[in-house]
Amino acid sequence: MPRIPPPSTPPEPAPACDVLVIGGGMAALCAAIAARRAGVSVRLVDAAPKALRGGNSRHSRNFRLAHDTPTPLVPGRYPLAEFREDLITASGGLADPALIEILCAGSSTLPDWLAAQGVDFQAPAEGALPWSRKTVFLRGGGKAMVNALYATCHRLGVVVENGWRASAVALADGPQTIALTGPGGALALCPAKTVILGSGGYQGDRLWLAETWGDQAAHFHNRGSPLVDGALLKALFAAGAARAGVAGACHLVAVDARSPREDGGIVTRVDGMPWGIVVDDSGRRFADEGAVIGPPRYSTWGRLVAGRPRALAHVILDSAGLARSPASIYPPISAMTPAALAEKLALPVAPFVDTLLAYNRAISGTGDGTGDDAHTLGLIPAKSRLARPLNAPPFHAYPMRPGTTFTGEGVGVDGEARVRRGENGPCLGLFAAGMIMAPALLGAGYLSGAALTIGGVFGRLAGEGAARRVRSL
Repeated sequence: MPRIPPPSTPPEPAPACDVLVIGGGMAALCAAIAARRAGVSVRLVDAAPKALRGGNSRHSRNFRLAHDTPTPLVPGRYPLAEFREDLITASGGLADPALIEILCAGSSTLPDWLAAQGVDFQAPAEGALPWSRKTVFLRGGGKAMVNALYATCHRLGVVVENGWRASAVALADGPQTIALTGPGGALALCPAKTVILGSGGYQGDRLWLAETWGDQAAHFHNRGSPLVDGALLKALFAAGAARAGVAGACHLVAVDARSPREDGGIVTRVDGMPWGIVVDDSGRRFADEGAVIGPPRYSTWGRLVAGRPRALAHVILDSAGLARSPASIYPPISAMTPAALAEKLALPVAPFVDTLLAYNRAISGTGDGTGDDAHTLGLIPAKSRLARPLNAPPFHAYPMRPGTTFTGEGVGVDGEARVRRGENGPCLGLFAAGMIMAPALLGAGYLSGAALTIGGVFGRLAGEGAARRVRSL
């Protein structure tokens, strides 16, 4: 990548490429491969160093697809109409109807296309994860997928540049030259006939998150890449690009407070809430631990914890509750008595012990506490299900903070994945795919596996569309 010389000498741009792809996750990789297979020259630039390449796709494990009949990868049926309704529900009705149809239809061909690029999948009978009729699991997870797609890029002749960041693009119909900042502050110019954006949202920018979440955002963990900071997204908004989704929204899950502040991934999630109680910094309960016990519990508790003082809470379990809870990569904080546990957690001892005793006294129902009839009476807030006494020492705790997965505001695109200029039509030479435009489909919602599907389907669409645009110039 040629460097920009001192201001006294005019800079010499790099040789022009047909398609410049900005980003390094699934959407960007699929776009680069699709464009290159269409016969045009492609350069992919990614802010991440090679060791962190892949963005949040590295932490993924499955994607969602519609299918009318069972396949070797997905038993059962997941009709397009059901996928459509799931998207509408998850987005709160905000999803663009035209984009929904494109996504659902495109999802059905995505596994075969990815397999042709070297991606491998886990058969339903393999591995520890239960099969799902709605999603396909990646063999080796997201990192293996990312490595396979990069290998295909290199084999096809896509020029890949890691460690180079673009902070602005024009809402252009024709060619443009993109200024890039590289390792050590090096500068370069990259002329391109068309540009594809696959650079994600802004979950790595806590100051931007603070515009909605206030001081609480300083306590959020970013589960994915710290380099996804929304610089391009902010520049696009300033230039007049159409917005999609919900301003300030982000998908939060409860993560272990001891996990890395950045890039911890899916393994940092906290579980066990249904089998115990949850207290905040005051040592007191603040929500019904039995209200949501299925997979949405992770995001439910992410939002709840985000509303507590210092965005901090603790799952409290006894030995029986710990045995029922899924394993964690972090050991629980343990003590033989509630008072000793409170001291280890730096919680006020008396309120915490009172909370535990009051909860145990309020339990009503029969059996072992696993049925819907096991609930509390006269307790505020109530525990509506799975209420069982916490009285079998030792006692255990997992500290929780909110962890961001992705943000819920992005650019609007048309049916060809071209960035829209408000009400003034699409930019013929600027495309977007992945989480930078996914809010047009998800709003502020979440649907397991949908993010990767959006990246794959709209990445292919953007790459093919950019190649067509190049040939028309």
